[in-house]
Amino acid sequence: MNTIMDLPIWNLAIAYVFVFLLLVLSKARGIGREKFILTATVRMTVQLTLMGFVLMYVFDHPSWWLTSLMLCVMLAFAIRTACRRVSKSLPKSLRRLIGICLISSYIVTALVFLLAVLRVTPWFNPQYCIPISGMIIGNTMTGLALGANKLRSGIEENREIIENSLMLGSTPKAATHKIVNDAFDSAILPNMTNMLTMGVVSLPGMMTGQILSGTFPMTAIKYQIGIMLAILGCTALACVLLVTIGYQSFFTKDAALKDMP
Repeated sequence: MNTIMDLPIWNLAIAYVFVFLLLVLSKARGIGREKFILTATVRMTVQLTLMGFVLMYVFDHPSWWLTSLMLCVMLAFAIRTACRRVSKSLPKSLRRLIGICLISSYIVTALVFLLAVLRVTPWFNPQYCIPISGMIIGNTMTGLALGANKLRSGIEENREIIENSLMLGSTPKAATHKIVNDAFDSAILPNMTNMLTMGVVSLPGMMTGQILSGTFPMTAIKYQIGIMLAILGCTALACVLLVTIGYQSFFTKDAALKDMP
C-alpha cells in the first residue's frame, strides 16, 4: 500500500471555498446564518489545529496520566455538550445522570474493546486509546442528547395522559413506559441507520482514514466493524440507563408529576 500524500496548507485553504459558497447561499436566501457559519468554521479549524499539537506531544511522551487527562477533558466536554443540546431545560438530577451514564458506559465499553478486542498494550497507548475513545464518547454523547430531549418532550406533551394514568392507580414507571421506550429508540436510531447503509452508501471516517494512510483495506474494515459495534454498545448502555432511571426526575417523591421549567 502507498503511504499517505501530504496535504500542503495552501491546498487545504482551497477547501474553504465551500464555506464561502455556504455564506453566499445563506446571504442570498436571507437565512441570516453567516455569523454562525463563520464561528463554526473558525472554531473547527482552531480546535482541530490545537488538538493536533496536543496529540503530537502526547504521542511523543506516552504516559498513563496524560492519556487519562485527555479522556477526562473529552468526557467533561461531552457531558456539557449533551446537556446543552437538549432544546429545553432539564432537572439537575437528570443532568447529573447524563454524566454518570456517559462515564460508566464508556468505562465498560473501553475495558471490553481496548483490552479484550484490540488487546492494546499498554492500555494507555495514545495512538489507540485517544482516537477510539473520541469516537465512542462523541457518538454516545449524541445518543444521550437525543434520548434526554425525547424523554423530556414526551413527558411534557403527554402530561395530561400521564396524570390521568396516575389518578387511575398507575405507577410513574407504568405511566411513562411508552415514552421511555420511544426515547430509547430515538437515541439509538441514528447509529442503527448508519450501520444499515455503511459500506454501500457511505464509507465511514475511521476506515477511510486508515486506507488513506496505507492500511490494507480488509484490516481497516475489521477495525471499523469493531468500532461501530463498540459505539452501538456504549450508546445503548448509556441511553437505557438514562431513560429507565431518568424518568424519575420528572416526578416527586409522592409520585406526582412535577411542573416543567
